[in-house]
Parts: sequence; C-alpha cells; structure tokens
Amino acid sequence: MSKRTKKLTMAQAMIEFLKQQYVARDGVEQPFFAGCFGIFGHGNLAGIGQALQQYPDFRYYQTRNEQAMVHTAAAYAKMKNRLQTLVCTTSIGPGASNMITGAATATINRLPVLLLPGDMFARRNVAPVLQQLESEHSQDLSVNDCFKPVSRYWDRLNRPDQLLTALPEAMRVLTSPADTGAVTLALPQDVQTEAYDYPLEFFRRRVWVVPRNRADWAALAQAAEWIRASRRPLIVAGGGVLYSEATDTLRRFVEQSGIPSSETMAGKGSLRYDHALNMGALGATGSAAANILARDADLIIGIGTRYSDFTTASKTAFQNPNLRFININVAAFDAHKHCALPLVGDAKVTLAELSDLLGGYQTDADYQAQAKQLHDAWEAEVDRIYAIRNTPLVSQGELIGAVNELGDPAAVMVCAAGSLPGDLHKLWRTRHPKQYHLEYGYSCMGYEIAGGLGVKMADPQREVYVLVGDGSYLMLSADIITSIQEGFKLTIVLMDNQGFKSIGSLSRSLGQGGFGTRYAYPENGGLPDDDAPEAHHLPVDLALNARSLGAHVIECKTYDDFVAALGAAKAVDRTTVIYIENDRYAGVSGYESWWDVPVAEVSERDSVRAARQAWEEMRPKERYFL
Repeated sequence: MSKRTKKLTMAQAMIEFLKQQYVARDGVEQPFFAGCFGIFGHGNLAGIGQALQQYPDFRYYQTRNEQAMVHTAAAYAKMKNRLQTLVCTTSIGPGASNMITGAATATINRLPVLLLPGDMFARRNVAPVLQQLESEHSQDLSVNDCFKPVSRYWDRLNRPDQLLTALPEAMRVLTSPADTGAVTLALPQDVQTEAYDYPLEFFRRRVWVVPRNRADWAALAQAAEWIRASRRPLIVAGGGVLYSEATDTLRRFVEQSGIPSSETMAGKGSLRYDHALNMGALGATGSAAANILARDADLIIGIGTRYSDFTTASKTAFQNPNLRFININVAAFDAHKHCALPLVGDAKVTLAELSDLLGGYQTDADYQAQAKQLHDAWEAEVDRIYAIRNTPLVSQGELIGAVNELGDPAAVMVCAAGSLPGDLHKLWRTRHPKQYHLEYGYSCMGYEIAGGLGVKMADPQREVYVLVGDGSYLMLSADIITSIQEGFKLTIVLMDNQGFKSIGSLSRSLGQGGFGTRYAYPENGGLPDDDAPEAHHLPVDLALNARSLGAHVIECKTYDDFVAALGAAKAVDRTTVIYIENDRYAGVSGYESWWDVPVAEVSERDSVRAARQAWEEMRPKERYFL
C-alpha cells in the first residue's frame, strides 16, 4: 500500500470520511455528524455494521424502527438549526423502504439527514437476493429507487471508488441552506465490503461553510420603497427565521418599523408570545389577531416561509385586491412564490440590511394600536380556553394550557399530527425560539416520540414534553425503549380520545358523521359513526402498553390529576408517560379562517349536501396572486 493511500472497505472509508466533516457559520465550527442510527441485516451488517464496530468513536445508536430513526435524525437537525445531523443505515428491502416516509418528512421540512440503505448485489450473479425487488424491464432497479422523489440527492454506488465523488456531493447538499433535505446513498451489500486504496487526502478534515447569502441590492432598495408605500404591512415569519438564528434581528425590525408579525407552524417562536406586535399563528390554524390583519394587509413580508395551504388558509387569508408580496428566503423557489419581489438571501443579514434602508420608517400609530388591541384580545381568548374545565372529560385546550403554564418554561414541546397541531398553533405561548417543535410540513403520524428523542439528544439538559394522541401513539411508540436505553428522559403526554380526533372533526364538518374515525366495534356490518354508544369502545389499555415498554406511567382522570402528574413527572429519572382521556368533541374555533377540503358534489345525506353548499360559498374567495 502506498503511503499516500489507505486500503479500506467502502463502508470503512464511508465512516472515516463522515468523521472528518465539519460545518461552520459565523466562525463557529462543529462536527456535522453526531453518530449513526441503524438496524442491521444482510444488506448492511458486514459492511456499514462492521465499519461502525471498527470505529467506535463514531457513535452507533440502536433503534427499533427504521422510519422512527429518520424522524429522530430530522428532529435533531431541526433542534441544531440544521448545523448537525445523524446518519441512518438499514438493510435492503423492507428495512430500506421503511425509511421512505422519514425521508419525505425530512425533505419536505428542509432538514438534513443522510440515509444509507443497503441494496442488491452490484455483481448480480446471485440475484434475486432475499428481499430484492425484481423488474423485467431493468436489472438496475430496487426499492431504493423509491427514495428518488423524496431525496434532495440520490445515488447508487456500484463501485467502491465511486465514494470519492458521491460523498462530497452529498455533503454539498446536506450543508446547503437552500437545497438541504434527505440525501440517500444506496449501497449494494457486496460493494460495502470491497476494499480499495483510497487517497489519504480524502480523509482530511473538511469544513463546510454555511453561508449567509446577501439579497440583490437593487431588490432590497425596491423592497424598502414598497414597505414605505404600504399602509397595512404584515410579516409572515417562517422556519427560516429560526434556522438562520434571526429571532433577535426580527424583534428589532418589528420594533423599529412597527410592522406586526404573524407565525407559521415552523416559525412559531420567532417572537415571544407576549410581544405586543406578535399576532400569533396565521391561517387555517391561526389566531383571530393574525387572520384579521392578514385579510386587509396590503403588503405581506414573508420571511423563510414556503406558504403552505394552512398558512394561506387555502389562498383565502389575504383579500386586499392591491396586495403585494416581498419574500425573504435562501431558496429562490420559495422567494418567488405569489409573484413576489424576491429577496434571495439569508433571513438574518437580509432583515438587517433592509432595516438600515428603512431608516426611521414606522407604520401608522392607529395601525399599531389596532394590532396591539388584537394581540391583547387574543391573549384573553387563550386565557379563557386554558381556564375551561370541561366535564366529564377534559378538553384538549385546557391540557395544552396546563403543560404550557405549569411545565418547565425552558422545555421543548414536540408534536406532529392529529388535532393537537392546530390547537397548539393557536394556543401555545412560546417563551424561547426552540420551545415549539412542530413537524407540520408532512404532519407525519408517529413522528412525536421519535422526534422528541432527537430533540433530547440535541440538548440533553432541556426537559422535553411530547404531546401525542392515541392514533399517533399506536403507530410508532417503540422508541420509548430507545429513550430508556440511552438515558434520554422524555415526558410524554398521551391523550386518549378513542380514535382519530382530527379526522373525526373534519369528517363531521363535511357532513360524514365521523365515519371510520372512532376506535369501536363494527355494527351492522360496518364501522359506526361518531355517535355510537360508549359501550362499543375497544378495550385498549394504552397505559399498560407504555409500561410494557419500560416507561414510568401516571394515569389521570381529571384536570387536577393531570396537574399533579406534571409535577410528579419532574422527579422521575426515566421516560414518563402521563395518560389521560380527553373529549374528542371539544375543539377550538377556526377564528376567521378556512381550509379547502372538497365535499362530495352529490350525496344522499342532507348533512353532506349542506356541507357542499358551505364549501361552494367559500371557494370563490381563493385567489391567485399575479
């Protein structure tokens, strides 16, 4: 072997390379990878598995579910503002394809994760191997091709030397503020074990600088003119504010200009909840304050948002015929949405430069007074919901209030799917930028516990509250075991509402009576609607299930029980599940918003016909922004 090369298997070279990758932003350097989650099988055991065993300084974490480990990695990356992440490896076949949902979740949320699924033999002579997908049209096709549409970069390495060109490209995408997401490198199991003389230079310490790109100066000047000409401007703060660490910059911009700010799901926490010009959540899951201002706004300043249909209330949130958009975003794709004036650049530096150009500009005093009055009225409404004492079962809103008001104020709350995200977006009072961790780009059921684990791994000193409904819990709860194995304590609030509360509510609003959304025995050959007698509930004991996974469990029946459980959980040294039944019918209002879910055009049910009429009345309010 030459002194300038090192003979390693492809898998060993992979781990050696990953250990040497660093990122830097604002002069601060840190390792990019914090280790590797994996489940081993014949597709990766002798390759990546052997390499991880050989290099224990690249930490291997055992997990229970391939989808869950990608959620954990994505949550870790989100908590770290995309400056660190984890690797995930699986065997071929079902192990690999189980990661696809996690890959989609990461890519849709613009979060970096590196996926290393095992693949079929590159030499093909023993094909079809166990778990191989065969195609009569191509011999170069496997289940890993399914990752292509949900990955920001995809490659299959059929030779060990291809690692030399694939890994730098993977790192380019993973560390790009604009292009990041899931990166998938499909690794044929035979190639993982093959040796090659790799250049030593390949394993040098590499620092990937995450840039703070500046917007075009002429576009900035035009944006300042548009803002000065506006009378009712409104900020829409998205996840890009948090990822660029621009929360203080945004606060100064708001206070300097007097422009009120609203928040997307990913952007909640951009301002503290009690800032007088924080209007709170916007859109279909928004507050009355934000939605009233949005309706009449003549200028929307979007910062790091992709304008999902929830944010725009299915394009009905903004009704001013003279509305214009200014979009600050690192991704040109998002910056140009709604025919906006695009400021393609980092949120922190772009906001600072825009502030300088605005000088002493301030919105009208009457407009600021209206915004502050709406803010105060909304806070009173949140207080009202927190104080509800619903009987005989507690309401979801009051449980959210208890966690928010009585839990650790420095903690992080994690959630993803069901009716909880909508209520949390409206009601959760954020006290620091990381307190509200909602995966709502994909709203992936099952993210919650795995995501909570990733958050805790990223910041072990913080308390982590995982809020999860019974539907999501039943889909993916096994990584309670991982949290206990690794000593990462979570406090899991498990709300049992006998089924799918969110879709039950949606079904009832569409005139369908909650069909197929209750956990109940079939009646007359089919599942009952939501008004079935209580006696037909399924005999599921979720508290007992959580105990079987090793969690400490506190069962509650009343609000007072729940408050006591929050206090008791703080003294427990391992993952704790607080279990409580809550009222599936007690919800939170829509507050001047709408979400477009088409209703059946013809039906034998009067309730469906009525819902269709209501839908037709709202549909014309949807707009194109041209």
